[in-house]
Amino acid sequence: TYEAPGEERGARAPLLDGTEEVGAALRTRTGVKPVYVSAGHRVALDTACAHTLALTPRYRLPETTRRADALCRAALR
Repeated sequence: TYEAPGEERGARAPLLDGTEEVGAALRTRTGVKPVYVSAGHRVALDTACAHTLALTPRYRLPETTRRADALCRAALR
């Protein structure tokens, strides 16, 4: 469960499984739906959130995800 983060870019709210923090709802653009970020192998949640914000200069989703999606869509045509 989580509560919505603040409306400004960079706001985050913890995603909880009971009392354990398993990720974060992270606002990558002001006033836009948050993305959900979780820690990975040898990557702390704070680091994952920082990288996500660095990869979202203009759009809601990280640029790497956007480009991969565009390539897959092009391959399906």
